[in-house]
Amino acid sequence: MTSDATPDLMPGAEPWTSDGSPTGVLVLHGFTGNPSSMRPLAEAFAAAGFSVSLPRLPGHGTTVEDMLPTRWDDWSAAAEAAYAELAARCERVLVAGLSMGGTLTLWLATRHPEIAGLVLINPLADGEEPGIQGLVAALTDTAEPLVPGIGSDIALEGSVESAYELTPVAPLLSLHGALADLRGRLASISCPVLLLSSPQDHVVAPASSDLVASSVTGPVERVTLERSFHVATLDHDAGLIEHRAVEFAQRIA
Repeated sequence: MTSDATPDLMPGAEPWTSDGSPTGVLVLHGFTGNPSSMRPLAEAFAAAGFSVSLPRLPGHGTTVEDMLPTRWDDWSAAAEAAYAELAARCERVLVAGLSMGGTLTLWLATRHPEIAGLVLINPLADGEEPGIQGLVAALTDTAEPLVPGIGSDIALEGSVESAYELTPVAPLLSLHGALADLRGRLASISCPVLLLSSPQDHVVAPASSDLVASSVTGPVERVTLERSFHVATLDHDAGLIEHRAVEFAQRIA
């Protein structure tokens, strides 16, 4: 089922849900992206019989101007609301996220110990990584509200993410500001984690995945996405991600 009455909605950027078993999966997209980057994974969960919710985060999937006033509090509130809605109709819920969607997935897990499991794809978690620190310093010094985009980091020829071509600076700084608090709470996550990361990621350094693996206290299953860049759900390893994520969810269910 899809529903979104936004006039400027990009093709494929609408939210998506599917009713299935008492086990639900909340699927969260990344910064400046939209549900289309996670739709294949969401549909794989649905095809396996799970109930699925794939929301569109505030400011995403329309125009970059719509994103300019949004901040971490807006996206985290939307993720919280989507989780609450899915949890109300399911006996157990897993959460899956790409990039900032992974940040939100981790954030939800620190607030909801009842979450049954996490699927993290190139998650952003390490705000102290030198590359991130350098980017933040450069953005803090700029007076421009928009800088070149970070979307569609994909190795597969012909595969394109429908992300914004420009990156809004203030929202990105807001996202970075949430990472320090999150880092201090990672040890509270004790549910099983499936962590999928690309060594050749030009957006989020693999150090973020390393931080997650060394900080959470639950069991971590790691998968290396050798052939994919950052948006791995649309890249060479998309099939591997879907297979391992569904298998992981089935074991938990």
